Amino acid sequence: MKGAYSSPRVLAVVLLFAMATTLVQGQGTRVGFYSTSCPRAESIVTLTVQSHFRSNPAIAPGLLRMHFHDCFVQGCDASILIDGPNTEKTAGPNLLLRGYEVIDDAKTQIEAACPGVVSCADILALAARDAVVLTSGASWLVPTGRRDGRVSQASDASNLPGFTESIDSQKQKFAAVGLNTRDLVTLVGGHTIGTSACQFFSYRLYNFTANGPDPSIDPSFVPQLQSLCPQNGDGNRRVDLDTGSGGRFDTSFFNNLRNGRGILESDQKLWTDASTRSIVQGYLGVAGVQPLTFSVEFGRSMVKMSNIGVKTGTNGEIRRVCSAVN
Repeated sequence: MKGAYSSPRVLAVVLLFAMATTLVQGQGTRVGFYSTSCPRAESIVTLTVQSHFRSNPAIAPGLLRMHFHDCFVQGCDASILIDGPNTEKTAGPNLLLRGYEVIDDAKTQIEAACPGVVSCADILALAARDAVVLTSGASWLVPTGRRDGRVSQASDASNLPGFTESIDSQKQKFAAVGLNTRDLVTLVGGHTIGTSACQFFSYRLYNFTANGPDPSIDPSFVPQLQSLCPQNGDGNRRVDLDTGSGGRFDTSFFNNLRNGRGILESDQKLWTDASTRSIVQGYLGVAGVQPLTFSVEFGRSMVKMSNIGVKTGTNGEIRRVCSAVN
């Protein structure tokens, strides 16, 4: 007779619960924070994300990216959601974020059920998890109890890693918020879903060097990318970040990096830099390196990221509307 935890999925959930419990200790957040004060909160978020996803699957990577961009600036406090001149959402790296309407919809429903209880920061953290699940990724337990920030400044967005940055620079930005190299590779692996605009990588295809395209790109892949993003073409055209599997949360992204098919320069560097290549190889099951399970590690790193600079207790506020401070 098989043991109670013989199923890989069940075992993964058990491990993630244990890790979530450990990671949030002393942070002021915990799994089930609203179980008494607003027991329907998490289900409302899940149903709202599902509803929007059915009509627009692009909101899944949008919500995941929005949570990342929120946490790296002022901590995970929903400062990315605030409207106004010179707020975070007006900064260059945030101009193409999508999914704000999903958070607003969930907040409206939750306020009707439990006024003044659930933070926008928690709604965003939960929605990011639900977005991964909808794209066939594994779930994880999201600790809640964050409060919303009152400050949002476009100038702070310089903390976000850029699409041309070296691995050393990316490591420094991750380390500054308490994340290590494995977290870096794992969280960038979220690019297994979503797209990029041609303007962010087409420079790699033409005159990158005196000899032509970026040599880290598979030469046989260059014509395909050039046809999608012709020189002097529409810079806003969207291309999957994970060629062949852009709508499914899996390890195909890492396989593409191994094959020289990373779309963003910063992504491909995860393979060309020796310090991160071994982690990518771990996710691909390459012999001789420590094996890693992407679904488990992604949940672990997301819990860790979601506790960056959280405001709890009497810090911050519970916004009535996510796009404006009270």
